[in-house]
Amino acid sequence: MLTLEANGQNLEAKKGDTILQALKRGGIHVPTLCHMEGLLPSGTCRMCVVEVEGMPGLTPACSYPAADGMKIRTSTPAVLRTRKAIVELLLANHPDDCLYCARNGKCDLASLARENGVRQRVFRGARKRKEKDISSPSIIRDPEKCILCGKCVRTCEEIQGVSAIDFVNRGSRAFVGTAFDEGMNVSACINCGQCILVCPTAALTERSYVDEVLRLLADPGKTVVVQHAPAVSVSIAEEFGIRPGTDIDGQMVAALRRIGFDRVFDTSFTADLTIMEEGSELLKRVKEGGPLPMFTSCSPGWIKFMEQFYPELLPNLSTCKSPQQMMGAVIKSFWAKRENLDPKDIVSVSIMPCTAKKFECSRPEMGRDYVPDVDYVLTTRELADLLRIKGIDPGTLDPEGADSPFGERSSAGKLFGASGGVMEAAIRSAYFLLTGDEMKDYRIQDLRGMKGSKELRVKADGVELGAAVVSSLGQARKLMEEIKAGRKDLQFVEVMTCPGGCINGGGQPIGADPEAVKARMAALYQIDREDTLRVSHKNSQVQRLYQEFLGEPLGPLSHELLHTRYQKRDVMR
Repeated sequence: MLTLEANGQNLEAKKGDTILQALKRGGIHVPTLCHMEGLLPSGTCRMCVVEVEGMPGLTPACSYPAADGMKIRTSTPAVLRTRKAIVELLLANHPDDCLYCARNGKCDLASLARENGVRQRVFRGARKRKEKDISSPSIIRDPEKCILCGKCVRTCEEIQGVSAIDFVNRGSRAFVGTAFDEGMNVSACINCGQCILVCPTAALTERSYVDEVLRLLADPGKTVVVQHAPAVSVSIAEEFGIRPGTDIDGQMVAALRRIGFDRVFDTSFTADLTIMEEGSELLKRVKEGGPLPMFTSCSPGWIKFMEQFYPELLPNLSTCKSPQQMMGAVIKSFWAKRENLDPKDIVSVSIMPCTAKKFECSRPEMGRDYVPDVDYVLTTRELADLLRIKGIDPGTLDPEGADSPFGERSSAGKLFGASGGVMEAAIRSAYFLLTGDEMKDYRIQDLRGMKGSKELRVKADGVELGAAVVSSLGQARKLMEEIKAGRKDLQFVEVMTCPGGCINGGGQPIGADPEAVKARMAALYQIDREDTLRVSHKNSQVQRLYQEFLGEPLGPLSHELLHTRYQKRDVMR
């Protein structure tokens, strides 16, 4: 351990720590803009400068190593003047539309201006002008609000392994853009929205469909139904000041009814349905000889990643639609028929923790007869906006249950919200389908947690399965390269686009720290621990759906409604 002094306070640091890490461990706050936890420092913004005794000028705390005996000052007049000047220079080229900005109240640049006492525009001059990119169904890019911190570029390249955006030009002409400065819709972007979570301003935001949904809710000729994903109930509370990881599923359902939705369904129901279809598909491939390993197909960002970068492995993808799309399909077929409704008069809305779901619902494969399975996708953040517009605080409501016939769910379906959850749910049901017996302990600890890559071997009834779980596409790329190089010991692979899974999706609350994400995951595990229905194959409403409508897993009607195919996609589409 190293001993150093900061603002007259003695601190301990580990060998290899930066000054910023040492200060943070000692409870001393230093502002940052470009810094990203877990990645090598770039030191570009200089917001974190400090004075170090014996060193000339100011030192960037994020990139300079801590040393034994070092004496640091974090708020001297020179430090404060420099930080204030940096903010003033950033604001000199920034729009003054804070009242209308999507990040109003959650803008890091505005927070830094407030913290550093910036109350007026000091530097004036001609601002750089660049058109807003609204081409993507998921993400809107506003270059005029970009402060060139580089966090989106690093996330896309170093965490997701996609590199859809990068710095273009140099010096005062630099901007963040796509290849050939084309629209996001024809870039390599996989719509995950992780760039939105790290952007300190509103240079990157999700495409909002709140106004369209409000308009349709007021249309008496439309039946507007909504489904909500497993991860939303354990994260939406944060938007209303409630402790991270608090599950408000029942209150959220009550709030959705008060918004005006005609029916409220739980996507965890079709997560159970996905397990029945996907588990049956896996066992068929193992027994009869199909492309292995089989990859899960629940995460639309991952699907587009495969289409662009690994088209030779597309046969390995499960043909199952995602739970969102399965719900949309059964709503506009089975439920429409049961309620004597024309599918064209049903508006199917989903609440998702994911911006890529907006892209997914617009895919031509996701519907029949020009009627999409799902019409609109709102993120967790957009649901919060919708509730505020309607003047509804879910924390004040009494809990209510989701509507039948798509309201019952197992806790296995709820686990879809966390990395490893799909695999855990699948193994629970696959074990039963193979042996006819239930697992003695449903918890599979090796598949749990925030680790980016996890593996497990399962034996049942003479069949041995090698299973792998990866989250973030950077981790997925490493595994894909191993498989391309000849790795043969895996039969089933779960891939989540976002680090940690849907609990950390691109549509989740802005500004959440790693501990909040872990709390969301812990909440899902607690739901599973306390639930009485913990396996998908025991969901009585799923069983009834097969008996009354679908027939059997992988049957003709199931294939028509619940399965699809994917094809190679040019990297510029």
